Amino acid sequence: MIDKITSNGNTSSYESQKIEEFEKAPSYFSNSHVDQEDLENNNHIQDGTVRGLSARHIQMISLGGAIGTGLFLSSGSNVAEAGPAGALIAYCVVGFMVYCIMTCLGEMATFMPVSGSFNHYATRFVEPSLGFALGWNYWFSAVTIATELAAAATIIKFWKEVLPDAAWSTIFLVLTVAVNFLGVRIYGELEYWFAMIKIVIVIVFIIIGILVATGAVGGHTIGFEYWKNPGAFNNGVVGTISVLLAAGFSFQGTEIVGITAGEAKNPTKTVPRAIRNTFWRIIIFYVCTIFLIGLCIPHNNENLLNADGGPGTASFTLVFQLAGIEAGSHVINAIVLTSVLSALNSSMYTTSRTLMGLARDNNAPAFLGRVNKYGAPFWAVCFSSLVGFACVFASIYSAEQAFVWFLSITAVSGFISWAGIAAVHIRFRRAYIRQGRSIEDLPYKAFAYPFSGLFATILCILIILGQGYSAFSPQFDSISFVTSYIGIVPFFLCYIIHKLVTRKKLIPLEEVDFETGRVTRYDIEKDNEQDKTIPRWKRIIAWII
Repeated sequence: MIDKITSNGNTSSYESQKIEEFEKAPSYFSNSHVDQEDLENNNHIQDGTVRGLSARHIQMISLGGAIGTGLFLSSGSNVAEAGPAGALIAYCVVGFMVYCIMTCLGEMATFMPVSGSFNHYATRFVEPSLGFALGWNYWFSAVTIATELAAAATIIKFWKEVLPDAAWSTIFLVLTVAVNFLGVRIYGELEYWFAMIKIVIVIVFIIIGILVATGAVGGHTIGFEYWKNPGAFNNGVVGTISVLLAAGFSFQGTEIVGITAGEAKNPTKTVPRAIRNTFWRIIIFYVCTIFLIGLCIPHNNENLLNADGGPGTASFTLVFQLAGIEAGSHVINAIVLTSVLSALNSSMYTTSRTLMGLARDNNAPAFLGRVNKYGAPFWAVCFSSLVGFACVFASIYSAEQAFVWFLSITAVSGFISWAGIAAVHIRFRRAYIRQGRSIEDLPYKAFAYPFSGLFATILCILIILGQGYSAFSPQFDSISFVTSYIGIVPFFLCYIIHKLVTRKKLIPLEEVDFETGRVTRYDIEKDNEQDKTIPRWKRIIAWII
């Protein structure tokens, strides 16, 4: 028997008796609201799935999830909107919020690594209606499959128009569906290399940005010249708040680590490590990038706005040009294409696993929970892809307004999911303590409980409410108001309808199920033994990234 388990990312000593106590937690049947027959029918949350994601896959998926097209194409416009200092403050605040959310999710996902993730936790720890609403709210992001397909076709046209947009969309969709049919290992391998490409270009950008700012290349030393003239801030508090909202959208996707936990090989080790490194990723890939853009380019530079949304005037391209790299637009366009394909692949993965989790929680048709011999939920993949592809054709065939409404419905779904994760974690801890369980026995503990969860929940709600502020200024615009806030409606509709139909109540803290699907003493021992076999150089690399 082992003598140690991982706690809060550091190895801390425990007597073997502690692990025995962890294993001898109160029986599921002695305190749960679910009876024996229900458990036999619905206990197998992970049946048929394959734990095919290795430590390197989880690490790179979590890294890649934090780097998207928003960083490459929209970061410059955020600096233009709020000024270098305003944008930096906004990204620091939202980055800290995301870290808090990730530690909350990490504690639950390490203790109970199941597919369906946070919507399943809401069903188990709070009430089925909340799990139903959170799950379908997150699945509505299947519409983003359409945006990624359309974006990929548009990006290719930057070089040459070879095929119609619909043809490119069909090709990319077929390839993505095929990848998600072949099991999680293939998905993980693709995401590993997609993430690697994005990480390399960001590191290269940071090096070039430092050289430009210090005058090593580009002709003269810039330093903090542009912070003085035209200034560190732009548009005052309103500018910073607007970037706060934009930064939130840029960070969406980091929660995918919690979803992959159900198919990770050694979740008690890989998930905490990935969550731990979220903090450094945010600093390196977002805060440093925004800081360097603000140093190298004045916020009143018209090109910084990137009005056409293309790579030609993206902030990365502008900095490359200052360093004398004229091929920057082609490089950035290629990187953006890989980012879009990565986002498409991840959207298909997350929506299909969410559907599978909903089906196995009896919140969706049962057939959506079926998996093939590779452990992939093939019906859930098909359903998500059909919805996404239908939205593509809605935009192609002169239904652009309908497509805008589709996107508006999903625009705030990520923030609702984040608020749900943080709130559910608070409930998880309360129930865990109420049942007399020891916090020290958790394989991973969240940062600064309960303040991290409260901070994240409140800030997410404020962002949801504030993201439509433009509808009120300079005068009230009813169309803009509805477009901004319609995304809140599906969540409440799902919750209310499910509540009225099922009449299920809030689960008492004493009856919350902490047994089904949780890690066991054997899991912890096995993960620790596997971790000991990893060479020292690989551990160093894992610690760095």
